[in-house]
Amino acid sequence: MRLPKVKNSGKYVGLYVFDFGESCSVGFTAEEMAELLESEKFKDGNVYKIKSVRVDGTMELVGVRREMFELESGMFFYSGDISKAMEDYKKLVAVAVKSAPPARAKVHLGKYDDEKYVVGLIYPAEYEDGFSSWLLESGYFTAGAACGGIGSVESYYKDSPELIERHQLFGRDSLENRTGEELLCSVKLAVQR
Repeated sequence: MRLPKVKNSGKYVGLYVFDFGESCSVGFTAEEMAELLESEKFKDGNVYKIKSVRVDGTMELVGVRREMFELESGMFFYSGDISKAMEDYKKLVAVAVKSAPPARAKVHLGKYDDEKYVVGLIYPAEYEDGFSSWLLESGYFTAGAACGGIGSVESYYKDSPELIERHQLFGRDSLENRTGEELLCSVKLAVQR
């Protein structure tokens, strides 16, 4: 795969490269990648995330499985006390108000029984690293047990705890996502942004 030359390559960190086979294109957002991968026309393409850029402008790429754009991941924080769980829930929502998360997400406060409560943060699986960093940078922590990942989200949905509270978080989208015809017309461009 031969990447096109881009100016200001540092601004592409966190964006995606799509390898069409005969050519590739640099600078797609995660949402744009998800839409392209849903298209029958691009089902055989390969996706790479731009992890970092070196001083000379070369990019370090990491391959991304296409399934990652279809799955949810999350982090779940458990408590045996409703007041502590409510405090953790409110603290997590306040973190998002102070500093927007890397993508759209949802926060749930759920009840399994009178001695088990959960605060769940659920987001697109492709943003796993971004959400981990975001929580670490915010200083968010809880006193109880915690788990995370794609399997944890599947278990949460399967167990279906009673939903007490929910809140939608909106990500810090600095780039506008193209969709539909606009996106499909742009795939021929070597540099998307």
